Amino acid sequence: MASNSPATSDAATGDVPEPSRSSSVVKAMSGYHVLKMEGYAAGVKGLGVGKFIDSGSFDVGGHRWCIRYYPKRSPASPGDGDWISIYLNLCSTAAAIGDANASFTISLLDQDDDEHQPVAAHSRSCSSTVTFSSAATKAWGFPRFVERKTLEESPYLRDDSFVLRCDVTVFKETIIEPAAPTPLVAVPPPDMHRHLGSLLSGGHGADVTLQVGDETFAAHRCVLAARSPVFMAELFGPMATSRHNDRETIRVHDMEPRVFEAMLHFIYNDSLPKVDDDEVVAMAQHLLVAADRYGMERLKLMCEDTLCSHVDASTAATALTLAEQHHCEGLKDACFKFMADPDNLKVVMESDGYLHLTRSCSYVLKKLAT
Repeated sequence: MASNSPATSDAATGDVPEPSRSSSVVKAMSGYHVLKMEGYAAGVKGLGVGKFIDSGSFDVGGHRWCIRYYPKRSPASPGDGDWISIYLNLCSTAAAIGDANASFTISLLDQDDDEHQPVAAHSRSCSSTVTFSSAATKAWGFPRFVERKTLEESPYLRDDSFVLRCDVTVFKETIIEPAAPTPLVAVPPPDMHRHLGSLLSGGHGADVTLQVGDETFAAHRCVLAARSPVFMAELFGPMATSRHNDRETIRVHDMEPRVFEAMLHFIYNDSLPKVDDDEVVAMAQHLLVAADRYGMERLKLMCEDTLCSHVDASTAATALTLAEQHHCEGLKDACFKFMADPDNLKVVMESDGYLHLTRSCSYVLKKLAT
């Protein structure tokens, strides 16, 4: 089945665009199950009215089914109690699959026939497709499948047993969306960061020098100011020094050159530079402090996320101190969750970072004690 969405005309040009299209494909999956009911007389006498016996389960179309046999079905109307009832029951279905739309046929088999052919007079079929639902109707079938007296007098009850066959066909609809058309022009992803990174590494047009310890870094006022409100105020605010033709030098205190270089890489590339595995935590700790100092929220959150994934006995105390000092609620929660385990807390209390935590954030210990 194919469907078209209504096409609407362009009011300005009168053009009618091509309608959207999709296809509906219905697949039929079939299978059957054979059930041999032994001990017929005992079942009729031993089972009360409305009691049933289920066959072993079988799979068709991704659903689990069973045949449900009532030797003495509860009479829905006068005379029903003299009949054997047979139902097809939906045992289970995956939530992703949903309800089952199926048709089925239940047949009494001829045991004298080597091929056990269905008996035409005692084969019952659903007149149409029905829906089996685990939340609503789980069973469909025939309350008057065969009269007990008819079965008992027939050759199909042999050695106190009879055989049933249930054929099931499950219908599944699949909506096929057309493949997206190949664009005539392939537009590449944004690459401004690559160009800005090249500007930093090449030093072209640099108009400010940043002195960090014994190292200097050439940069661009506009880029620094655009990325950091602190640089914006320092370079273009009321307190900015007067501009000269010579390149201005700004001294950055209380930061290691390697940390500033990593922050400068982020400013131009919007990503963190690669560092050795054993330096990831230390670099993230220093960069978090730098990001908070220069008002760079994205960098701060990236560092916080890295530290959250590296909370252990050796880092928890230091991470919690940073979280308290720089208002990192996610990192704080990760640390408290780790130290909620008494064994973890015991090891953390023996670390060097815990001593610093007790001195700088003593009020945090109250929460650990609760």
